[in-house]
Amino acid sequence: MAHTAPEAGFLKNGKLKTALLQHRPLSASGMSERLFGLLFSGLVYPQIWEDPDVDMEAMDLSEGQSIVTIGSGGCNMLAYLSRAPRSIDVVDLNPHHIALNRLKLKAFETLPGHADVVRFLSAEGTGVNGKAFDRFIAPGLDPVTRAYWEKRNIKGQRRVSVFDRNIYRTGLLGRFIAVGHLLARMHGVDLTEMTQARSLREQRQFFETKIAPLFDRPVIRWITSRKSSLFGLGIPPQQYDELASVAAEGSIAPVLRQRLEKLACHFPLRDNYFAWQAFARRYPRPEEGSLPTYLRAEHYRAIRENAGNVIVHHATFTELLSHKTAGSVDRYVLLDAQDWMNDRQLNDLWAEITRTASSKARVIFRTAAEKSVIEGRLSPAIREQWNYLEERSTALNLQDRSAIYGGFHIYERTA
Repeated sequence: MAHTAPEAGFLKNGKLKTALLQHRPLSASGMSERLFGLLFSGLVYPQIWEDPDVDMEAMDLSEGQSIVTIGSGGCNMLAYLSRAPRSIDVVDLNPHHIALNRLKLKAFETLPGHADVVRFLSAEGTGVNGKAFDRFIAPGLDPVTRAYWEKRNIKGQRRVSVFDRNIYRTGLLGRFIAVGHLLARMHGVDLTEMTQARSLREQRQFFETKIAPLFDRPVIRWITSRKSSLFGLGIPPQQYDELASVAAEGSIAPVLRQRLEKLACHFPLRDNYFAWQAFARRYPRPEEGSLPTYLRAEHYRAIRENAGNVIVHHATFTELLSHKTAGSVDRYVLLDAQDWMNDRQLNDLWAEITRTASSKARVIFRTAAEKSVIEGRLSPAIREQWNYLEERSTALNLQDRSAIYGGFHIYERTA
């Protein structure tokens, strides 16, 4: 597929507009959708917020399989390469994510060693990553992606210079987390102190005494009663409605408290890099904890060797599948994209999934609320061809360290 210039905003991004806009422009819902679209047209996720270890267990991922996945921040696509799949097709509607995915792949292919990859993709304040980009990465990039990272801002800084600082403090999500820290400080809480906890008991104590009371503060309940409050998490209006469906009193503050409690208290900090991003706005140092799966030394060689098996597309999931031959795909990773979809879009997607699925193919996805969004919405002719692995889904949802979703779901092609 041809490279697409990653500079088009929401108004020019026809693919994103088609996926998101479902109401009249001057209606309350329509204006909310358009505001979200404008925010979503920039870089949203410097890091993907779905647990790749859970994904790979759910997919029963093994060597030689073909995968179609949504790109987001690109971390999980790279983690899947550790299992040596035959191919991975990455799709995303956000051109900034396209550029980030291609950059991360090329970093693995061209940087001299594992330590260089870790420094480029996870370290902060290095001051040398821009030089590494020029020497090793840039010559191997396609012209559009190279131009994206070399573009200068009003201060004269190249985009790629963010890797000399801390890319995880940028993007819509990075700014949202920064606002969360600011709100907490305004109420006398320093969220970075969570990283000083040395046990699950200390983590829970900090959460119960410092974090949980914040959700009862009037200003926070007022903020979270508005759909736009969660746009910084990449949660569109439709997905907010899903969250609100399990909330009470007109505010989703209790739901957010529950999700943050899982993030803060259910997994040791050493093993949960998602918590480090939330509370410290960075990854842990070697003495503090583990890096994301794709940056661990034991997976480096496999990822480097298989990086050439990935193609990154600026396309919708349905659009890409429409060009695939029947029975050619083994695993599908939808993230939470279906929370955005109306019934027509959902059925169009699953018609293509069903057509392209190999025998025993698996589909995995997450949802804002607990229930699966496809139940009662797919046509019977499509739904009867898929088996819902409900018990396995529930068990793996409990293991998802990112903790921000209500449900995790696995469907397997019937024989």
